[in-house]
Amino acid sequence: MFRRFFFLLAAILATLPLHAKPDKANHVILISLDGFPAWLWNDESLMVPNLRKLAAEGASTKAMVVSNPSITWINHTTLVTGVEPRKHGVLFNGLLVRQGDNKPPKIEQWVDKTRLVFAPTLYDLAHDAGLTTAESDWVAVTRAKTIDWSFAELPTPDGAIEKEMIAANLITPEHIAWMQMGPQRKNVTFLDNMWTKATIHIWKTHKPNLLLFHTLNTDATHHSYGPGSMASYTALAYADRLVGDFVQAVDESGLRDRTTIVVATDHGFKKVTKICLLNVALKKAGLAQGLGPTINTCDAYAMTQGGMAFVYITNPARKAELLPKLKELFTQTEGVDRVIDGNDGPTLGMPTPAENPGMGDVVLYPKPGYAFKNDAAGDAIVTPSVNYGGTHGYFNGDPELDGIFIANGRGIKKGVVLERMANLDVAPTIAELMGLKIANADGRVLEEILAK
Repeated sequence: MFRRFFFLLAAILATLPLHAKPDKANHVILISLDGFPAWLWNDESLMVPNLRKLAAEGASTKAMVVSNPSITWINHTTLVTGVEPRKHGVLFNGLLVRQGDNKPPKIEQWVDKTRLVFAPTLYDLAHDAGLTTAESDWVAVTRAKTIDWSFAELPTPDGAIEKEMIAANLITPEHIAWMQMGPQRKNVTFLDNMWTKATIHIWKTHKPNLLLFHTLNTDATHHSYGPGSMASYTALAYADRLVGDFVQAVDESGLRDRTTIVVATDHGFKKVTKICLLNVALKKAGLAQGLGPTINTCDAYAMTQGGMAFVYITNPARKAELLPKLKELFTQTEGVDRVIDGNDGPTLGMPTPAENPGMGDVVLYPKPGYAFKNDAAGDAIVTPSVNYGGTHGYFNGDPELDGIFIANGRGIKKGVVLERMANLDVAPTIAELMGLKIANADGRVLEEILAK
């Protein structure tokens, strides 16, 4: 009887998932290629041999659903938390601050990570488990105390990694100056090259257990020239070369069999032909005032993010009166497709205004071919798009917003191709590979790609 019970118990335990403990000998690298749509990845004429090889020798997906809003900082935070923006709190590429007193809100970009991200991240969990962490051009990580080695989007000559690279003749103080915001800032291909150099240096020198690496040129190119343009294909090929350079460094380090490489993105892209200037509509409705492109005082203001916008009522005393008026105004505005009450944010994976003051009182999505901009100059609410060929931010149910996902190396099955997944699944899966656990994750572990 006892033996039958023992074998039955053993059989049950054998079917349960095994959670490995954190092992300092193992490594995970998460690479984000900004603005890489699944619809371009699925085009066989796209020349990305390094990524194709990683996918063929590992696991990939045909489409990865992203989070709302489908914007850079929001989705990078989802990738490392496994929870929706309603929980992690990031709604912009920075922190939105409501100024009140009939003033438009503003974005404070380089605030401390603790003011911006309200959910545990992979690097938090790894650090707390005694593992080492690093980042190169990751976002929403300013002054994060749980990242051991950092080469930020805006590096400084006083940074520890910067000093190491200068001493090794890998970078110069002039290069660092060229990476700063302002007229001296160089083109994004140069910036991506510098961030890649830093990533390779961090890997070779410090061998972190978790390394986050983000490139930006694909996004910049898709904004300027549109996704699917000749420039788009060239930018993606350049990103592939950078990935190849880094994978070669991993191979040469002798740690390849102890390393998992994950490649993802933050959002897809849509083409744009017309611009909808929502703040011009507010000016014409008498709800905003200002000279030229700037709004100085207002009862309501639209903070736009390309393929979506949050509208804020800046005069709280008039909220009950203005909310229905704003909905009616934008329902009748050319180029606006969907008008959503901010209190319905949870249906989109976003918070309510009461839960997070960064949430808009009204959420707007444009029609295909249209994008939103903050500019309030002139009388025209809709204008042709000039030097702006594509954008993102649109509803994440639009398949053109789907992104890519590739996993290769330690712990990954070979030859698995998923039809569809969510970017919410990335962090739980990486946590499983690292022997960590994300409590209350909205995503799941992709057990079907893991080698047992």
